[in-house]
Amino acid sequence: MSSSDPHRDPSEDDEPEMLAEDDVQEVLEDEDAEGDVAMGSDDEDDEEMVLHNDSIAYFDGHKDSVFAIAQHPLYPNLIATGGSEGDADDAPGKGYVIDTSAAVSRPVLPPSYNADPDASAAPQTTALQPLFAIDGHTDSINALTFTLPRGDFLVSGGMDGRLRVHAVAASANPAKFKFLAESQETEEINWLAPCPSADYPNTIALGASDGSVWVLTLNTSDPSNPIQIVQTYFLHTGPCTAGAWTPDGLLLATVSEDASLHVYDVWGAAAAKSLVTDNGQTVVSLTDTDQRFAVEGGLYSVAVSPTGSYLAVGGAGGAIRIVGLPRLLSPQQQQQKPSQQPRGGTAAAAAANTQAGTILAALAVQSDSVESLAFSPSPSNPLLAAGSVDGSIAVFDTSRSFAVRRHLRGVHDGESVVRVEFVRAAAPAAPAAAAGGWLLTSCGLDGVVRRWDLRGATASSAAASAAAGASAGSGLVKEWRGHRGGGDGGGVLGFVQGETGERVVTAGDDGVVLVFEA
Repeated sequence: MSSSDPHRDPSEDDEPEMLAEDDVQEVLEDEDAEGDVAMGSDDEDDEEMVLHNDSIAYFDGHKDSVFAIAQHPLYPNLIATGGSEGDADDAPGKGYVIDTSAAVSRPVLPPSYNADPDASAAPQTTALQPLFAIDGHTDSINALTFTLPRGDFLVSGGMDGRLRVHAVAASANPAKFKFLAESQETEEINWLAPCPSADYPNTIALGASDGSVWVLTLNTSDPSNPIQIVQTYFLHTGPCTAGAWTPDGLLLATVSEDASLHVYDVWGAAAAKSLVTDNGQTVVSLTDTDQRFAVEGGLYSVAVSPTGSYLAVGGAGGAIRIVGLPRLLSPQQQQQKPSQQPRGGTAAAAAANTQAGTILAALAVQSDSVESLAFSPSPSNPLLAAGSVDGSIAVFDTSRSFAVRRHLRGVHDGESVVRVEFVRAAAPAAPAAAAGGWLLTSCGLDGVVRRWDLRGATASSAAASAAAGASAGSGLVKEWRGHRGGGDGGGVLGFVQGETGERVVTAGDDGVVLVFEA
């Protein structure tokens, strides 16, 4: 996680694109929640004690922090986790694959239920055992992903620069994992992102600490070269901090600590329409030499809109920039294979070229680094959520010139917000909020996972908010506790929640993986 000094107050900035605090439609503040997980110490006389644990299952095989977590795209019960084997600088990395289907759902109890925690009728958690151990890294594993669309491979990236690939037989009972190959092209891997296009299966992108970006395809049909390099890019001059594919998998956007954004034409679709920049590699390249785009302190997060027509980047001082992207495919063409798509310059391509690289908005509502960005998956509710080191979540209405719909302050007891992610699809018998793309899940360094209904306060959310000590009307639907909090050696560093969000699985800085049920 990055750290940075806040920028000057946005209201003092005379840049015309900057959003002023006066434009905020709604500002909600949460009071400190009571009943946090108690912190323990290493002293024998001060034994660590967890006061509240909402999990239905746990895995405690890690010896140190869990930095990365990934979920199989077809079998969401298969979870991969990765971290370090110790707190020494040269401690090896270690990962595991667990099967959460062994977790037993807790019965739904009436509101009046108030059992003695020591009673035998109290809900119990399930201890999960590892299916497979991910080893071979000489430093911490800090990135994990399953390939798309079928999860044929599990890929781990480490601070040792190693990329290790395992073939996955997920349909077997139990699932089988077999080491395939390893490569080391850089000193340290920061992130991994699977390409979502079915036309380019089992392709991943990675960003490195030296600023390089690599696109690789995994192929078992060629035993002599199972990890094939598709593209390499060396445009960033600082560590590459985040990356995201467009929904069609044709473009890859990356950001860096040098405050640059590059959107690569990985498969040549933009070049075929004469939409690349002068460097011949990108459709958008923006750096801090453009004062409209400049973010002092660097960029740390990026997300692409569901339509693929623009993206958001977040960085130091709470700065967010919205940047236009070219429209390479129409909705009809998105259903076609690349060989069936029309080529050559058209009026639509010219219009797309005009939008590409345009700074559509410059936002500054939060006061510290924006570490996580997420777009709502529903076109009918076009929202953008941003989680910040300042402990707040800002929600923007993309259909109203990115006006601030909400600014939820102190939502993780004053600690940094590490990740925000919308629930993508409605579960059976789920409330209408899930189908409408209104449900947002967040985690933070306070060790708590929370879910928000961004439509507004309801009777259930008001009750949940009151129970947590949050301000009425915040939209808090649910919260899950069980991890140690406090930031130093505690907190939730990531989570996965599948498509429907029915189960949330966390990666804890306390070395524990917890399974929560919604």
